Amino acid sequence: MEFKKTPHINAEQTEISDIVLMPGDPLRAKMIAEVYLDDYKLVNKVRNMYAYTGYYKGKKITVMGSGMGTASIGIYSYELFKFYNVNTIIRIGSCGAYQKELNIFDVILVDKAYSESSYAKVQNNEESELINSNDEINEKILEAANKNNISLNIGTIHTSDVFYQENNQYEKLVEKYNCLGVEMEAFALFHNAKVLNKKAACLLTVSDSFITNEVTSSAERETKLNEMILIALESTLLL
Repeated sequence: MEFKKTPHINAEQTEISDIVLMPGDPLRAKMIAEVYLDDYKLVNKVRNMYAYTGYYKGKKITVMGSGMGTASIGIYSYELFKFYNVNTIIRIGSCGAYQKELNIFDVILVDKAYSESSYAKVQNNEESELINSNDEINEKILEAANKNNISLNIGTIHTSDVFYQENNQYEKLVEKYNCLGVEMEAFALFHNAKVLNKKAACLLTVSDSFITNEVTSSAERETKLNEMILIALESTLLL
């Protein structure tokens, strides 16, 4: 089938690696490329959703922003998987903690995403509210974390479509699913990977807490996620 650029990505097919790291913020993608990658190139800037392809210790990878929410990451991850021959996407983002054991800047490896979102239902009529990440990728991430003496918290995350909830009842999700925290993208990413027979994983750094009410600034979130970024990059070397 002849390759055609998508409505949201104007890179050539060969300019995107089969492994993509996907932060939410396109400026974080820019920072990762500038700090960690060699010979990197800006390959997409449609809607300022930057994608950079370069080399980490000789391994070709792409780093691309996803935007916020299931709708946004749903578009970009689907196009990468379906039209750019991407095999693996690792989301690297931030989350709010639901449990007191989690501290600011702790790193979470997501093994399942729960959501009340209609994304899966609308996308292909799937009724699932829990979707797994990929075990094979998770094993590589754990191996990379262990090699770099970085501890991970492993568990279920809540993917919410609503950032400002008037009546957040997170205690119920802790009780029902033992959710570690909340973010807005993993469920759609995992669903797309499942539908298209691809691989997806998610690493998150705790940026605020529903228990202690601690918060981090946007500047801190842009620059102080080094442990999570390092684990993700090192895990690509094992794939």
